[in-house]
This record gives sequence, C-alpha cells and structure tokens, in this order.
Amino acid sequence: MKILVAVKRVIDYNVQIRVKEDGTGVHTDNVKMSTNPPDDNAVEEAVKLKESGKAKEVIAVTIGEEKAQETVRKALAVGVDRGIHVKTDSYVEPLGVAKILKKIVEKEKPDLVFMGKQAIDDDCNQTGQMLAALLGWSQGTFASKIQLKDKIVQVIREVDEGLETIEINLPAIVTCDLRLNEPRYASLPNIMKAKKKPIEQIFVKDLGVNVTNRIQQLKVEEPPKRKGGIKVKTVAELVSKLKNEAKVI
Repeated sequence: MKILVAVKRVIDYNVQIRVKEDGTGVHTDNVKMSTNPPDDNAVEEAVKLKESGKAKEVIAVTIGEEKAQETVRKALAVGVDRGIHVKTDSYVEPLGVAKILKKIVEKEKPDLVFMGKQAIDDDCNQTGQMLAALLGWSQGTFASKIQLKDKIVQVIREVDEGLETIEINLPAIVTCDLRLNEPRYASLPNIMKAKKKPIEQIFVKDLGVNVTNRIQQLKVEEPPKRKGGIKVKTVAELVSKLKNEAKVI
C-alpha cells in the first residue's frame, strides 16, 4: 500500500497574529512558521501504518513557495520516505489545492490519502472533501481512530453528537483530527538523514490545472476588543442587568 500525505506550512499556532495596517492580510515577515497541526497527525498515522507493515511507502506533498519545503523535510525526518513540493508563489484556495492534489494522486497512484481535517490559517475544512469529489473516491472526515481491514478502512469520526463509526472502501481520502494520535518529535539523527531524502519539485504551471482564485478577499481586520466585566452583589441585580441591559433574557 502507498500512502500520500498532504502537509501545509502555516503560521505557528503559538504566534500572536498581527493584522497589516492596510487591512490586506496578516504579517508573515520574520514570523515563525510550522506544519499545520492536524497535518502532523496525518503524517504520524501514515508512518505508524508503515511501521506496522500495512504500508510500503509514504509520500509527503506540499504546495507553496520555496520555504514550504520545510514542512516536507519535517515529515521526512519522522519517517516519510520521499517528498513532493508543488511550487507556487501565490495563494491557492482550497479548490485549487484539490485540483493540484488530484494531479499528484493520478501521478503517484496511492491507495490512501491522509490530510489534516482543516488548516489553522484559513480554517476552511474543504480540501479533503473537494479532492474526494474530484477523484470519485470514498472519504472519511474528522478521523479520531483509523483501522485497516484488507481493502476497507474503518474510521471512527467525531460528530456533534459524539462518535460515528464508518467503513469505506479503498482508495480513500481521510482527514485527520488532533485526537487521532500524538505526533512524534524528530530526533537529530533523523533530521540529518532527512536532508538526503529526495524531494521532487513540480511547478504548478506544469500540471495544467486552473488554480485561479474564485474568492476575493476585501479586507482583514481584528475582532473588536472585549470590554471589561463587572461584579454584581446579588442574583437579583444580575438578572436585572441580563434582562434590561444585555437583553438576553
């Protein structure tokens, strides 16, 4: 079995986001970047399947500028066999990413595609579902547990009411939740070994797909600052303020 894992380079989740003064976006210069957290879970699950003997090869693919290779190198350092970097210098929205990944899937012919359930920068939660639709493949989203049974994947997924168990046929797309596993840290020897592993670079223009963005971003602005709270002395006063001032009851 061959597994393809999609990884994305995003602003590190520990960084305090700052909006640009002109409202055109957020500051990314000299800002710490890292792999999208749910993508780390996707990589970990793929590597665990390889270590258990259920997968023979794991490939990591990323889309972005030159520095996006960092996310592939990190994946290589924790056990991925080789990487693919689709280079583009402009932002690609989820539908464009799905079209690009479709071309990579057709080229590599994996049995299973893992990716994070959503990216923490745009929060779209669309790419996996769009890729499944374009390929006509089975899909399992928000996976918190995955089991392989011959050519069937059992996915326990998180839904509003709790947990749902589904079985899907291979080939399939699975989007991974943070609760799926605990991603490992790359050791220094493996980081050094990863530098020798191959990363194939492909230019997005050579794939022959239309990645023109269909969504126009008008303005980015910070949410309004919250006002300080107040203390009340009695329950009656609290009820009065909720009823007459906040008007929520």
